[in-house]
Amino acid sequence: MNENGRGRAYHHGDLRNSLREAARAILEEEGLAALSLRAVARRAGVSHAAPYRHYANHEALLVELAIEGFEELRAEIAMAASGPGLEDERISEIGAAYMRFVARRPALARLMFGPQLPNRDSFPDLGVAADSVGTEIGAALNDTALGLAVWAAVHGLAMLILENVIDLGQRRSGLDVLPSRAEIILRSLFTASQRHDL
Repeated sequence: MNENGRGRAYHHGDLRNSLREAARAILEEEGLAALSLRAVARRAGVSHAAPYRHYANHEALLVELAIEGFEELRAEIAMAASGPGLEDERISEIGAAYMRFVARRPALARLMFGPQLPNRDSFPDLGVAADSVGTEIGAALNDTALGLAVWAAVHGLAMLILENVIDLGQRRSGLDVLPSRAEIILRSLFTASQRHDL
């Protein structure tokens, strides 16, 4: 055990933050399969029993990571949509922000939206955090229904890409190409919808 790591966690009273940081690192570097409370404790340099001071079980840790992810995603969308611009520009900026998040945190995105949390109804805060993303998009566009449609479109695109179902250049160039590709697709979708309405 890393005694220095354990001392830092307890001395500063930031055991929970140390555990979260360790969990995030394992999730993104090694994947969800490697993320156990024992692995988190080892990475944080604390005893194997220490995580149970803050997390009743593995699922509770995953829920906290997912909530944190939804809060981060919502904040990034809010920032992207905060500038002046026409509706189609805000849609493309929201899409780019969403894709930047997914490209930067693919394993977290899979956890947030995937089947690894089958008991979502048991964690009301998780539902509130997830709903806040849709609420933020709807508020940015001044239209709840349009916000939901944009969220569905960009999320569907993100998941198709993450699972390598479609290739928008990420297989050759990596996930960094996704924000610009998402902007192009959403702008095209919005323009086509406008033409249809005319």
